[in-house]
Amino acid sequence: MPKSVAEQNEAVKTGEITLALAGNPNSGKTTVFNAITGAHQHVGNYPGVTVEKKEGDRRVGDTNVHVVDLPGTYSLTAYSLEERVARNFVIQEHPDVVMDIVDASNLERNLYLATQFIELGAPTVLALNMTDLAEARGKHIDVELLSRLLGVPIVPMVATREEGIEEALAVAVETAQQRRTPTKPITYGHELEEHVERLTELIDGAGGMEGLPSRWVAVKLLENDPEVHEMVQQSLTDGAAVVEAVMRARTHLEQVVGDDAEVAIADQRYGFISGACAEATRQTHEARRDWSAAIDRVTTSRLLGIPIFLLLMWLLFEMVFTLGAPLMEWVDMFFGWLGNATAELIPPGQVQSLVVDGIIGGVGGVLVFLPQILLLFLAIAILEDSGYMARAAFVVDRLMHKIGLHGKSFIPMLIGFGCTVPAVMATRTLENRRDRLLTILVTPLMSCGARLPVYVLLAGAFFPAAIAGKIIFGIYVLGVILAILMAKLFGVFLLRGEAAPFVMELPPYRMPTLKGTLIHMWERGWMFLRKAGTIILGVSILMWFLLSYPRPPESPEGAQAVSIPSIEYTYAADMGKAIEPVLKPLGFDWKIGIGLVAGFAAKEVVVATFGTIYSLEGANETSEELSDALRKDPVFSPLVALALMVFVLIYVPCMAAVAVIKRETNSWKWPLFVIFYTTALAWIVSFIVYQGGRLVGLG
Repeated sequence: MPKSVAEQNEAVKTGEITLALAGNPNSGKTTVFNAITGAHQHVGNYPGVTVEKKEGDRRVGDTNVHVVDLPGTYSLTAYSLEERVARNFVIQEHPDVVMDIVDASNLERNLYLATQFIELGAPTVLALNMTDLAEARGKHIDVELLSRLLGVPIVPMVATREEGIEEALAVAVETAQQRRTPTKPITYGHELEEHVERLTELIDGAGGMEGLPSRWVAVKLLENDPEVHEMVQQSLTDGAAVVEAVMRARTHLEQVVGDDAEVAIADQRYGFISGACAEATRQTHEARRDWSAAIDRVTTSRLLGIPIFLLLMWLLFEMVFTLGAPLMEWVDMFFGWLGNATAELIPPGQVQSLVVDGIIGGVGGVLVFLPQILLLFLAIAILEDSGYMARAAFVVDRLMHKIGLHGKSFIPMLIGFGCTVPAVMATRTLENRRDRLLTILVTPLMSCGARLPVYVLLAGAFFPAAIAGKIIFGIYVLGVILAILMAKLFGVFLLRGEAAPFVMELPPYRMPTLKGTLIHMWERGWMFLRKAGTIILGVSILMWFLLSYPRPPESPEGAQAVSIPSIEYTYAADMGKAIEPVLKPLGFDWKIGIGLVAGFAAKEVVVATFGTIYSLEGANETSEELSDALRKDPVFSPLVALALMVFVLIYVPCMAAVAVIKRETNSWKWPLFVIFYTTALAWIVSFIVYQGGRLVGLG
């Protein structure tokens, strides 16, 4: 429950304050939060929504500071879910102080959020982060003058070196204890200001809004904020009259100013910010060349942007396949040794088969691909931390607009190269539900890291090493193309509407730190290992059971034994043969069908299942032996391997991804639709690949 003003005052007196940490994306807010709270933090969700809520505590003298990390936002206008969460926390929970993290190297853009905290009358402290980067660009900021112009305390800091953190905390505690509020209200010029003042008086006359400044409410009404409109109608004694006055004011302003009131207010805010920055900043003689802008002229150009992006992606997969191959051999040798050693320790029988064929052959067959997975995550971490990922989204923005989306939707799709689960969750940053839902529907077509072991196994088994990496790169490109085509199709027939306008955030290029890159790689790699130790282990044991039982009937004494492999009698064989007629036009048999069914749990399990199947048929559990077993199977060929890679790329996402789609859409309708359309699309495209290949003589 939100604290009342009396409860807040009492809490402050007894040494308990709540600090809300706010800021734009890429302002360094997460670094500041980690520096303040250290290990004393926990993560949950805001009540009723799926937005992540980080909280932590820190002692400052005799005061306990409870820090709430608000979602990164550009403003407090309720466009996106994150903006609504951040604003509602401030106006409903009434934190004792707001610390707004401002990127000093992008001062004007970052101060837009600060002006809204000032308008709201919240006790605010500005933490001027990345002052070292601003100085390196030749920008000197007069912090004292800027503080006077904005009417709030400002503390310079360099969060990556933890410089200024203690000072900012001390100022925040003092601001909270003394209940200091901003002293410089923003004025909006003659025409706008006249309407703001008139509406403020009208709101005060109707009883006012508890806990909210009437002037702020008036401004939000002129901005046509739907949530504030609803609050006014429900809370004021004569809310309808206030809303009617707002509509008249908006109509008058549009006629006089020539712009919508919301645009005019934003222009005035930026004008105020521009004037303050002009007064308080100066360019020194030591100004250095802005390398970010110079590089952007090449990487985001119309002519070279997309070729550079495709080249980097191609180099990424060549690196993953080339560097990962020798590392994979070492892991392969280890599991080969482990399987042989275990077989010698455990007497022949079902227990030995379970451990050697089921567990080591299944889980070990997936862990063999850990080097490629880690290299893929390492490359993605470097692209993200360097700032290039945002440029990639910018480059494809024009193309995305043609399919009814925008570049910002491409960021979750790029994250999908790592894992579909966080990719779906990343759609929360999109401003409207239509864009969010459309992006969720096509994100599973981006090839996640879990599919990589399947590609590496099949490409390595059926294609020369010189072209295997190119085959895998082509599979990833196919996923992107299909995602774009399906987005266009869904945008026309399923989710009609225009993409919401937005400003693309292009953070400055930074040299990724070794520690940060390795941490990001390990966090994602650990997800893969944890999955291997839980889901893949469980499914491997289940598949071993289904592939081992029931046992074949014993031949009557004296009767001639029939040469039927024991695996043909099993539950898994029955299941595979039941779906084989559907898969036959794709060149697949019942064994492949078993692997695809198991892959719904996790795509890596396809490899684990093949490992179990061919181990039970006499192959060793090492990756090389599995590749040999696949090559010897008469069903397999390079064309079948290619069609299978295409099917694995497209068909139903793993059950964890399906679960998160359900959670993010709050309905079973959309995850069930994803299951159906991806599986149908996988069949169609694989059919075209296989049958088309046979027509041209590749079969």
